Amino acid sequence: MQTPAYTANQLADALAGSPAGSLAAELRLPTNGLDYTILGIYFAVVLGIGFAAKRSVKTTLDFFLSGRSLPAWITGLAFVSANLAATEILGMAANSAQYGAYTVHWYWIGAIPAMVFLGLVMMPFYYGSKVRSVPEFLLLRFDKWAHILSSILFAFAAILIAGVNLYALAIVVEALLGWPQWVAIVVAGAFVLAYITLGGLSSAIYNEVLQFFVILAALIPISVLGLKKVGGWDGLTDKLTVTHGHDFTTAWGGTGIGSANPLGANWLTIVLGLGFVLSFGYWTTNFAEVQRALSAKNLSAAQRTPLIAAYPKIFIVFLVMIPGLVAAVLVPKIGTSDSDLQYNDAIPYLMQELLPNGVLGIAVTGLLAAFMAGMAANISSFNTVFTNDIWARYVVRHREDEYYVRFGRFITAIGVFASIGTAFLASSFSNIMSYLQTLFSFFNVPMFVVFIVGMFWKRASVKSGFWGLLAGTVTAMVNYFVLYKRDIIGIPSDQGANFVSAIAGFVAGGVVMVIVSLFTAPKPADELEGLVYGTRSPGLAEPPAVGDDAWYRRPALLGWGALILAAACYIPFSF
Repeated sequence: MQTPAYTANQLADALAGSPAGSLAAELRLPTNGLDYTILGIYFAVVLGIGFAAKRSVKTTLDFFLSGRSLPAWITGLAFVSANLAATEILGMAANSAQYGAYTVHWYWIGAIPAMVFLGLVMMPFYYGSKVRSVPEFLLLRFDKWAHILSSILFAFAAILIAGVNLYALAIVVEALLGWPQWVAIVVAGAFVLAYITLGGLSSAIYNEVLQFFVILAALIPISVLGLKKVGGWDGLTDKLTVTHGHDFTTAWGGTGIGSANPLGANWLTIVLGLGFVLSFGYWTTNFAEVQRALSAKNLSAAQRTPLIAAYPKIFIVFLVMIPGLVAAVLVPKIGTSDSDLQYNDAIPYLMQELLPNGVLGIAVTGLLAAFMAGMAANISSFNTVFTNDIWARYVVRHREDEYYVRFGRFITAIGVFASIGTAFLASSFSNIMSYLQTLFSFFNVPMFVVFIVGMFWKRASVKSGFWGLLAGTVTAMVNYFVLYKRDIIGIPSDQGANFVSAIAGFVAGGVVMVIVSLFTAPKPADELEGLVYGTRSPGLAEPPAVGDDAWYRRPALLGWGALILAAACYIPFSF
C-alpha cells in the first residue's frame, strides 16, 4: 500500500497542540465504505449495550456500582480496558520507537506489582468496608475534611483526564480521517454520554469489555504484519542492534548508576520511582480503576479483578512495543531532523503502510474504542464521586434513591460537557503524555501516601489525612509550577519534573501526616476495624460463593503467578 508524504509536524505536533487542520490531508488514511461500515456497526453495538443495561438500573447501587453483581472476568477485562486508552497505545509505541525495549518497565515493574498489591492487600479494605468510592474510604479512616478534599480533587482530576482523552481523540481523528475537531469531540462525547446515562456503570463496563477485544483486533494485525515485514523477531532485533546498538533491545542495558542511556534513568530510578511512587500511586487509589473492582459480586471477585487484569497487561506491552520497534527499523531516523516522521507517528505510519481496507477500519475503530474507554472510565467514576461523596452527603441529603439516580444521570451530562471544555486545556501543554503524568503526580501520589500511612499505622490521627493530602498536593504543584517552570531548580524535562514532583508530594504528605499525628488524637480503636492492616472488617464475614474456593481462583495464587510471570518475561530482555 502506498504511503502518502509526511511532514515533520504530523501527529506528534498535533498531540502537542499544534493546529491540525493543515495536517489532516497529509495523514489521511485511505478509508472507504467498508471501513466506515465497521465503524458504524461498532457505534450501534455501543448504544445497544447502553439500552440493554438500562433495564437493570433501578437503584443508585445499580447505577454507580452495577449492583455489586458482576463476575470477576468481566470486571477484570474492564479494569485493564479502562487503562488502555489510545494515548497509552500511541504514547507507548512512540516510547518504543525512541527508547526501545525499555518500554517493558512501564508494564512489568510500573503496573503488575501495584495491581497485585491492590488485589491482595487493599481490596479487602475497600470491598469489606462496603464503600462506594475511594474518597469514602478516607471518610471512614479519617474524617469529613479528608473526605471532602479527596472528593473535590478526584472529581477535578477525572474531568481533566477525560478531557485529555477527548482532545487526543479529536486531533487523531481529524488527522487520520479528516473529521473536523468539533465533530469528533461531539460524536465521541455524545456516544459516551448516551451509554453511561442509559446504563450507568454496567453499560460502561460491558462496553469496556467489548472495547478490549476491539483494541486487540486493531493492534494484533499491526504487530504481526510489522514483524513479517522486517523478517520476524530475529530480523527485528538484528536490524535494531546494527542501527541503535545492543542496549536498544534490552531492558536493563546501560541502566547502571552513572551510565548513560536513551531513557535517562538508572535501575534505581526505574524500580523505586516508576515501580513504587508513580505506579502504586496510580493503580491503588485511582477510582476510575478501583470502581471496576468494587462492582464485583463478592470479595473474592473484587480481589481477582486487578489480578485477572494483570495477565493481559503483562502481554499487551508487546502489542504496543513491537509497532514502535518496527517503525524504528523501517524509518531508522524516525524522530530526528533527518526524518519526516516523529515518534508518535509509529502506529499511524504502520496503519497506512501495512493494513488493507477492512482491517484498516478495525484499526481505526480500535483507536476510537480506546479513547472512549479512557474517557468513559473517568466520567463514570466522576459521576459516582460527585453524586455520592459530594451532593448526597453534603448538599442534598436523605432524598429517595430515585432522586440520586436522576441526579447521577444529570451530573454525567455535566461531566461530559465539562470534559469537552477541559479538552482544549490540554493544548496548552507541549506534550499530552507529560500532561497526564503531571496530573497523576498532583492527584494520585499524595492520595496514595495518605492511604498507605492510614492503612498501616493505627496511630495516624483523624486530622492527619486532610493535612497530609493537602501538603502532598500543594508540594507537588509548587515543585512543578514554581520551582521547575520558573527554572529555580534545573530539571532536564517535563517527565523528570513529574518524577521529582511525585517524590516531593509523597515525602511531604508522609512527613506532615506523622507530625500532625504526634500532636492530635488518633481514631478510637473500635472505629478502625476493617480499615487498618491487622484488623478485620465486618463485611468480610460473608461466606464465600460457590466455586470461589477452587484452587485456580485463589487470589494469592493469581497474584504470585502474575509477579513470577512478569519477572520471567524480563529474562529474554536482560542479556
